Amino acid sequence: MKFVLLVVGKTVEKHYISAIGDYVQRIKHYIPFDIEVIPELKNTKSLSTDQQKEKEGELILKALQPGDVLVLLDEHGKEFRSTEFAAWIERKMHSVKRLVFIIGGPYGFSPAVYQAAQEKLSLSKMTFSHQMIRLIFVEQLYRAMSILNNSPYHHE
Repeated sequence: MKFVLLVVGKTVEKHYISAIGDYVQRIKHYIPFDIEVIPELKNTKSLSTDQQKEKEGELILKALQPGDVLVLLDEHGKEFRSTEFAAWIERKMHSVKRLVFIIGGPYGFSPAVYQAAQEKLSLSKMTFSHQMIRLIFVEQLYRAMSILNNSPYHHE
């Protein structure tokens, strides 16, 4: 079992890079985990929003491996409490080889990516920057792993 966070564009804010790196190392104590970055599109001024989503979608789909289970981090996805997310993660750990969470570009996902995805998760009804949502997601994944391993990190 391996978890992957696939993101469009690299994280540029130093404080986010540091915090994300910290949580990634913590997660790796529990499970194999990587962040894979799809390069941000260049010269997008001449592209419509739909064209940008299509081009990013092609790159996202190209980065996948056969048998991957795709989970989009999407505002219209299912919301969990942290303990529910941990239970969901535990079920996935027993049934999939590679679980790929995807954070799209600024305009969301193309129809092809939505069609390829098995599930959608929402981390909040609020909107966050793509830089910030990366940090929030890795913290929640670490929290889920700490819950599953009876670590004192999560309090309820």
